[in-house]
Amino acid sequence: MTASSTDTLFFPCTSCGACCKYLHLAEELQEFDRGDGICIHLDETTNRCGIYETRPDICNIQTQYHLHYQETPWEDFVVENLQICEALQLDQQAKARFAESNAKIEKQTNKKD
Repeated sequence: MTASSTDTLFFPCTSCGACCKYLHLAEELQEFDRGDGICIHLDETTNRCGIYETRPDICNIQTQYHLHYQETPWEDFVVENLQICEALQLDQQAKARFAESNAKIEKQTNKKD
């Protein structure tokens, strides 16, 4: 895919919101951190960005591709980014399972007291 085909670049985002929960990974996004690593513009109910149309360039995968990665074929760039997405999603799932498990242990501990 050529750099001039900006209208045809497609990234298969699943709108999971995981990338918006790891702001500590991008220095450029620190001003959007609500204090716990999650973006202040993320609607956690829908996992949608509240400023999607005016989001920073670092949040726009097509813009990032054109600014920094044009030497990489678009398809390869997408594959690499999907691998990162999957890792972030797995981490979110592990954190959720841990929190659930921890809550069960706390509940059992409180019953014994």
